[in-house]
Amino acid sequence: MDDLMQMLIGAAPVLGGLVLGVVAAYFLKGPDLRGPVKDDLDLLDRLPAEETQRRAELQRSIDLRVDDLIEGVDRDHAMLEGANSYRGGWRDIVLLIFAVLFTYIWWSVDHSRSDWLTMFLVLIVLSVLVFVYAARGTLTAVRTYLNSRPNVQRSAG
Repeated sequence: MDDLMQMLIGAAPVLGGLVLGVVAAYFLKGPDLRGPVKDDLDLLDRLPAEETQRRAELQRSIDLRVDDLIEGVDRDHAMLEGANSYRGGWRDIVLLIFAVLFTYIWWSVDHSRSDWLTMFLVLIVLSVLVFVYAARGTLTAVRTYLNSRPNVQRSAG
C-alpha cells in the first residue's frame, strides 16, 4: 500500500500537467469576434437615417472587422492544411533520439525518489509513441523514394 501511495505522489506532476492541458483545451478559447459585429449591425439598424455620417463610419468599421475575420479564417485554414499535410521527417528522428537519451539519463537518477517510477514509465511511453511517429515518417519517405524511381527492366539472363 505504501508503494502505491508513493507512486501516486510521484504521478502528481504528470497528472497536474495533464489536467492543465485539458483545462487549456476546453476553457481557454479565443475572443468572440462575431458578437461585436452583430452588436454593431444592430446599432446600425437603430441609427436614424438622417445621421448619414455616423452610419457611414459605423459601416466602414463593420466592413473592416468583417475583412479581418475573413483573413483570420483563411489564415487558420492554411495553417490547418499545413498541419494535416505533415508526414514526419528528420525532426521526428531527432525527437526520438532525445526522448531515448532523456529516458537513459532518467535511469541514472536516484531510484528511491517518489516520482522516479512514474516519470520513467511516462518516458518509456513517450519514447514508444515518438518511435511510432518516426517509423511511420521513415516508411512513408522510403515508399515515396521507391515509387519515384524509374522502373528498371531486368533481363532474365
